[in-house]
Amino acid sequence: MTKKIKTVAVYCGHQFGLYPAFEHDANLMGELIGKNGLNMVFGGGAVGLMGAVANSALENGSHVIGISTKHVMALQEPVHEKIEATIVDGVNERKQKMFELSDAFIILPGGIGTLNEATDILTMQQIGETKKPIFFLNTNRFWGPFHDLIVDMLNNKFIDSLDEYKVSVAKDPQELIGWILEYKG
Repeated sequence: MTKKIKTVAVYCGHQFGLYPAFEHDANLMGELIGKNGLNMVFGGGAVGLMGAVANSALENGSHVIGISTKHVMALQEPVHEKIEATIVDGVNERKQKMFELSDAFIILPGGIGTLNEATDILTMQQIGETKKPIFFLNTNRFWGPFHDLIVDMLNNKFIDSLDEYKVSVAKDPQELIGWILEYKG
């Protein structure tokens, strides 16, 4: 039985980062999510790459759900006003809710939180808790050093094989959306 991807979780930074290409690709990714009829779940933020991808997805017809935490709200980081928002107690509950609502994961550039979310999903794949696919958007080779680290883990026998992972690394949003639309789980 094949399962099409209907809802994607998007992990990314709440800042724009150094290069304009990060914001450009976040905007384009959101546009492609919306134009291709996909729903989106994300961290709920209204700023940085989070805000950019959400705005673009909304403008192009996507149903967007934001999952934020009480702690983030206490820091007065704005939750996007035009989304379906859910506020949970903590980060682990947030990650679990995003996981439950999603058929696949798109990982854009970001900080420690984005890295944490990516490694959690990779770990879940490694131990067999999920087979949901992961798509990294490698804007400006942002994820290159992370990929190199994983190869080093493999070469140093900390990982037996990369065969259990359903991970794709895209050079641009168009390539990534193509893989999502062609995916047959």
